[in-house]
Amino acid sequence: MGEFTALLQIEHGIIQAPMAGGAVTSQLVAAVSQYGGLGSLASGYVQPEKMRQQIRQVKQLTSRPFQVNVFVPEPISETKTEDVSFWTDRLPVIQEAQMIPREEELWKDYEQKIKILQEEEVPAVSFTFACPNEQTIHHLKQKGIFLIGTATTKEEALLLEEKGMDAVVLQGSEAGGHRGTFLPSKGDALQGLFCLISDVRSVCHIPLIAAGGITDRTTMKAALALGADAVQIGTRFLASQESAAADVYKKALLQAEGSETAMTRLFSGKKARGIVNQWMEEERRNEDRVLPYPIQHVWTTPMRKAAAAAGNREQMALWAGQGVGRILSILTVEEIMHELTQK
Repeated sequence: MGEFTALLQIEHGIIQAPMAGGAVTSQLVAAVSQYGGLGSLASGYVQPEKMRQQIRQVKQLTSRPFQVNVFVPEPISETKTEDVSFWTDRLPVIQEAQMIPREEELWKDYEQKIKILQEEEVPAVSFTFACPNEQTIHHLKQKGIFLIGTATTKEEALLLEEKGMDAVVLQGSEAGGHRGTFLPSKGDALQGLFCLISDVRSVCHIPLIAAGGITDRTTMKAALALGADAVQIGTRFLASQESAAADVYKKALLQAEGSETAMTRLFSGKKARGIVNQWMEEERRNEDRVLPYPIQHVWTTPMRKAAAAAGNREQMALWAGQGVGRILSILTVEEIMHELTQK
């Protein structure tokens, strides 16, 4: 852990996971950094200039290092006409959905964000869903920005190291939210965190950040003992006072057991782990008809927003990791960091 914390100039090898969707506030990010960890802004569903505003807000709140996470665009898969019609008829309030972005629009958004990250000289940038190209890596490193990739397999971790990432997040299958898988795999790329750390540690020579099911000091110490240099924690910080997650969402986090989470593609078109609710149960039989990302994500957004506004957890995406059962109360970031770092 010592080398990693020295590289980033942070006190503790604890990273708050960059969770897209609005729950991560500038206050949450700054608080994690202020108490010695690495706070993380999530730019996934944020417009470039809004991301710039959030970066500047964090800088006003803390002088400590933080990171910004970026989604690397992927080709949009073809859709079947009958599946489009199926979900058009089935999804509530779909008429309020935004236009599906074209691939070139996604790349323009991404490139604008990369430019802003250079201009703002953020301390660290992490990537999800792919590895950035050589030009992007070169330009960010010229600014002295620390680069972090996301891997779900040994092959992905090795590729990220080869391409020039300074560290890699190893996302175990226990992790809540979207899977960061980007390379084809013979299996389902759902390897548990501890096996993943063990497989990668012997062949990868950059710092490894363990993610998935880590909610307390016990699980953090276990990941570090297996060879991780730091940990990334998401669900525990969702259930914090500084989190902007809806009250009904936070209540669900306190009530759920880890066995009550499941992988689903229903909300976004990508595999993601969340607390099982009525909509997931009812639509599970239609997983094979799910539209590709980002189409399914865009089309389910009005339903999820309306459900959150109405306090209806049954139609929300309640992303959570398998460690959710160990979260028993809503704490401040200061209290969470104290629990994680006390001897």
